[in-house]
Amino acid sequence: MLVLQFYSIMQSPLLSERLSITALNTTDAKFIFELVNTEGWLTYIGDRKIHSPEDAQSYIQKIIDSSDISYWVVRLRQYDTPVGIISLIKRDHLEHPDIGFAFLPSFTSNGFAYEATKIVLKHVIDNTEHPFVLGVTVVENTASINLLKKLGFQFQKEIEVKKEKLGVYVVSKDKFYISEITKRFFDSFTNKESSTPKLDTLKSICIPEVRIVSIDGSEVIYNLDSFLEPRKKMLTDGTLVQFEEKEVYEKTNIIQNIAHRHSKYEKSGILNGRKFEQTGHKLFQFIKTNQDWKIKSVIWEDDKMR
Repeated sequence: MLVLQFYSIMQSPLLSERLSITALNTTDAKFIFELVNTEGWLTYIGDRKIHSPEDAQSYIQKIIDSSDISYWVVRLRQYDTPVGIISLIKRDHLEHPDIGFAFLPSFTSNGFAYEATKIVLKHVIDNTEHPFVLGVTVVENTASINLLKKLGFQFQKEIEVKKEKLGVYVVSKDKFYISEITKRFFDSFTNKESSTPKLDTLKSICIPEVRIVSIDGSEVIYNLDSFLEPRKKMLTDGTLVQFEEKEVYEKTNIIQNIAHRHSKYEKSGILNGRKFEQTGHKLFQFIKTNQDWKIKSVIWEDDKMR
């Protein structure tokens, strides 16, 4: 009954700068009629035999009445225009609920699907007891597979349902939170396009005794204060501008209340008036204390400057 409970707590919209996400309603029949008859839906999800808005209204009512299915409509906030749906379904042949997404063709390739699915995924993980969330797609649907991977899902297995091969991808609650913390770590240094560095974020995502180690010819070991002080100065006094650092590859191992993550990163900016691009590797250690994950240590080494 967790899915039904989750549906009931999401009656208030979830919001981002661009999107509003609300529970599916029978008043959405015209939009659903259009969506389920798009080529992408028919190819990768299937023909629901919905031939009119009235059929769509009956289809929506069945979803609302089910304790195992929840749908939400994604709208553009500026115009209140419906552009896609996010679903959460508990299927009999799967141990955990799976999250799905579908968008009108004219609203793809602009980040809406990633943005909306991540918002709902976070709300699912924060507000239910499910230790895992699945993503299931036909093996030919490379766009959905790439989106699931971008969201942090990893391939688990291939199954066959009604003679159709499906790929099952999975993300754990712990992995999701570790990924969120890692992203906050990288984002805290950004001053690109007038963004303000948020280096004090590190105080909330690291344990007080965190050790940060640079391997660049010689080893330099920092505590949090000695690490933050020079970087705050560089990122705010004009020494380093248009700076951005982001993770481009990760591998995470979680064992009970400890975790290890290898991150490959890319960074770029203007240092003392000169543009640069660089890659490198970070090794994070995490520990779980009072049900919250924190960074225990970070070791990094830059590759040679390009």
